[in-house]
Amino acid sequence: MALAIAVGTLLIAGSLFSLLAALGILRFPDLYTRMHAASKAGTIGSGLLLLAAGLHALDIAILLRSLAGFGFFLLTAPIAAHLLAKTAHDAGYSMSSLSVVDQLPVPKQEPAAGKQEQS
Repeated sequence: MALAIAVGTLLIAGSLFSLLAALGILRFPDLYTRMHAASKAGTIGSGLLLLAAGLHALDIAILLRSLAGFGFFLLTAPIAAHLLAKTAHDAGYSMSSLSVVDQLPVPKQEPAAGKQEQS
């Protein structure tokens, strides 16, 4: 009975986090805030759902694999979203007018290949 309550609680919490991530993707104004919602809430949501599946299986090997998967999600998804956002910033995607501070410097434009700078 206690296991069923724990699995149900994890399923509901994971579903709510995933729903909030989806709402954030739909409602936030620019690429950067959407990526933040997808990486943070989506990571926790999918990790909790994976943990619930591992508990429900009643097998220690499956539970350990689900814990390893959850740890992998926590380590890789936010880092990947950060690198994608930095690349988008370097490519010139602008922030929303609602954003207050842009702490990344604007990248210097290098001359195109084949063009010589004149002194």
